[in-house]
Amino acid sequence: MAEIQQNHEDFIGSTKTATETIPYLNKINDPNHIWNIYSVLGRNYYYTYDYPNAIYYYSKAFVLKVDRINVLEAKNNIAAIYINQGKYDKALQIFLSISKEKTVQEKPIYYSKILDYIGICYFKLKNSKALSFFEKSIHINSEAKYEDGLGKTYYNLAQYYQNNNSLSMMYAKLSYKNYTLSGNTNDRLLALKFIIENTDSAAEIKEKALLYIKENHRIYAFRQKAKNQFAKMKYDSKREKEENLKLKAQKIKNELQLEKQESKNIISYIIIILASCLIVVVYYYLTARNNRQKIEATYQSETRISKRLHDELANDIYHTLAFVENRNLSTEENRNHLLKKLDDIYSRTRDVSKENYPILSNQNYTVSLKEMISGFNTSKINFLINGLDEISWDQVDEIKKVSIYRIIQELLVNMKKHSDASLVALTFKKRKNTIIINYTDNGKGIDSNKMVHKNGLHNIENRIRAIKGEIEIDSDFGNGFKVLIKLPA
Repeated sequence: MAEIQQNHEDFIGSTKTATETIPYLNKINDPNHIWNIYSVLGRNYYYTYDYPNAIYYYSKAFVLKVDRINVLEAKNNIAAIYINQGKYDKALQIFLSISKEKTVQEKPIYYSKILDYIGICYFKLKNSKALSFFEKSIHINSEAKYEDGLGKTYYNLAQYYQNNNSLSMMYAKLSYKNYTLSGNTNDRLLALKFIIENTDSAAEIKEKALLYIKENHRIYAFRQKAKNQFAKMKYDSKREKEENLKLKAQKIKNELQLEKQESKNIISYIIIILASCLIVVVYYYLTARNNRQKIEATYQSETRISKRLHDELANDIYHTLAFVENRNLSTEENRNHLLKKLDDIYSRTRDVSKENYPILSNQNYTVSLKEMISGFNTSKINFLINGLDEISWDQVDEIKKVSIYRIIQELLVNMKKHSDASLVALTFKKRKNTIIINYTDNGKGIDSNKMVHKNGLHNIENRIRAIKGEIEIDSDFGNGFKVLIKLPA
């Protein structure tokens, strides 16, 4: 969560979230996880120019017993702060020591970044050695076809040759070109700004300035959209948590009131007649058994929901965190991928919540069924529903209505997970004493010769058999998915 906030440039919120984990760090056995927390805090303070605190947390990360590359990364971050503080000699010594590490030399892109930092230090110290390190970094990045690294080194060369305007502009334009290819919009704007400030052409100044304004506006709009989406997720999560707390509080209050009333009843029974003791004993026995059954049912429901959250969402959240940690989120492709994953996780969380709502099996059954179906309707999935209102649902057995609701829900969940369908048709008919449901989608279907009944289809078949119904599945890979269900009315 703290890393996501950081990527959306909510550094204060990220710091607050990460700081909340510190009291629990002594209970964590994996030092790499602690390293991540300290690194997030270090970056937050670095981005807000609080260099002493940034060095403090990077130093704590540095002393942990983690992978060698993580130790070196912490040293690298401290040295980068020294550059910003103008302590080029101190930074240079650290970068030179890192460059000699075999672990670093085996990672070309990381090695080229260290060489580039060494070049910057020599350049700031007015030492001609800078050029050879810049050139070596360019050579490595060119072989690796790493445009982002090339953009950085070309930008440094543009500054290095600032007294030679033609060379400086050549490298600045190369920097802009490579940042564009890599999708690094922030540093591309930096290169564009350098070109605007140093070009002699009035026409080029106007052209680049307009481009700079356009790009800057686009970046702002994207970041604002990302922040709004994240803020909505936080708000929804907070609201759901508050609602759960209210429900729990109300449940406890009701249970206390019930216990209080039961106590009064016991006293009344004892006062009225001693013979009622037998009734009281029986009453308590039945009440205890009923409460135990309720607790067991609640436990089973919570276990099922917990398992589903773990199986379906926990792994995706872990992979999303790993993606954020290991990918460059300054690229548009990675940002879009991250937003898509977050939206998917959020939607699936709501699906789990909706699937566990109580089913209205009275006169509101049709409305409840329509609302459930519409929950799967998106800009990419359209529904055609026929005959739903023509069936007198109030004449259908309650258990069967619940089963029909869950069967359709299972079909739609499977469709959303596996079919890639854009059109779904549901037809309801009643012939004499039989309810007929036709389900059809235009998804990728299932090879009928290799069909394996997963949990979803297995659950559907079990429900249909339980109410003495029939099911026929017709599907070929690439030709959609069809299901015919017949149930006794």
